[in-house]
Amino acid sequence: MGSIPKTLDTPVRPTFKKAVSPSKGDLMSKVNSFRVEFGPSLKDIQAFTVQLAVMLKAGINIRDAIDAIADQVPNLRFQSVLREVRKDVESGLPLSDALSKHPKVFSQLYVNMVHASEMSGSLAKMLGRIAEHLTNQIETRSMVRGAMIYPAILGIMAVVTTVFLLVFVLPQFTKLFAGKEALLPKPTVMLMAMSSFMRNQWYIIVGVLMLLIGTLVAVLQTERGKVGLDRFKLHVPIMKRMFRALYISRSIHTMGELLTAGVDMLGTLEITAAVSGNAVYRKMWLSVRDSVQQGDRLSTTLDEIGILPKNVTQMITAGEESGQLGHVLTEVADYYQKELRGTIKAVTGMIEPIMIILMGFVVGFIAMSIILPIFKMSSLVK
Repeated sequence: MGSIPKTLDTPVRPTFKKAVSPSKGDLMSKVNSFRVEFGPSLKDIQAFTVQLAVMLKAGINIRDAIDAIADQVPNLRFQSVLREVRKDVESGLPLSDALSKHPKVFSQLYVNMVHASEMSGSLAKMLGRIAEHLTNQIETRSMVRGAMIYPAILGIMAVVTTVFLLVFVLPQFTKLFAGKEALLPKPTVMLMAMSSFMRNQWYIIVGVLMLLIGTLVAVLQTERGKVGLDRFKLHVPIMKRMFRALYISRSIHTMGELLTAGVDMLGTLEITAAVSGNAVYRKMWLSVRDSVQQGDRLSTTLDEIGILPKNVTQMITAGEESGQLGHVLTEVADYYQKELRGTIKAVTGMIEPIMIILMGFVVGFIAMSIILPIFKMSSLVK
């Protein structure tokens, strides 16, 4: 973790000197000091990996390369981590061992691929492959987040529009309908009651919402809650296909990279379970690891569990029989990466009209509940 300036550690004694407005440099240093609290992003790690691969290919020794990159890293915490890595490498530790001291920054996949390349003497080439893997991971994460943010925004707009109509628009017609409750249709009476409750007992609604959100957050912090959420993702309508493609692509790609790098099967399965991103798939890969450890074939165990699609297990069988399992898994991962992108586009395309129709129905229902009584009263006057 980056060193904190002494001016922030030592207590400042009060003085009676004339106050001086801080300079631009002082303000920037204070702003940068807050960045110590935040770790590097996946983009920071990807940029470091790319630069390190290029420098090693250019013939620069690894200590000088890491030192040069650390000088240019904007994230102070990541800069501190890289300097610690450089010191460990300078003291004689292999790069993989130095990286493994920082598990919150460098994943098991990253460390094991570096370790495998050190054994084969192809570190620069492997770093390039790791950088490609991180780039794909960044793109996939961005696409998935975009697909989930879009319906969330539409849903929030629908709720805000409904609340606005009930709290600010409908009360304007309350005086008009006063004394004529017997003539009002049931939808109008129901909406007027809802509007009155939201305006007069809003604190109850806020309290219930806060209680529900707090309970949900607390449940999701438990292991049982996390497993329940992961199971829900695999069964929620429309979105389940996207999530399944994501977890399969991530798992298969990780296995392919590790096996191609020379990592043993048991270690590959354990790391795959850790990076799968879903409790159901994590449990599956750990179960597969236990079966393979007892002498069973990978494809046979996966076929018995039945979570992966049949065509995936068939291709894994072909890879085992041909001795090219790592290469086959990489091709399968590329296929599912393309399918994931297509699925995200399809999901986004399906959600948009559904949300628009839902918003139209809610707004139309409220509008008709207001307009129908007016028409009915005007016809009685005539």
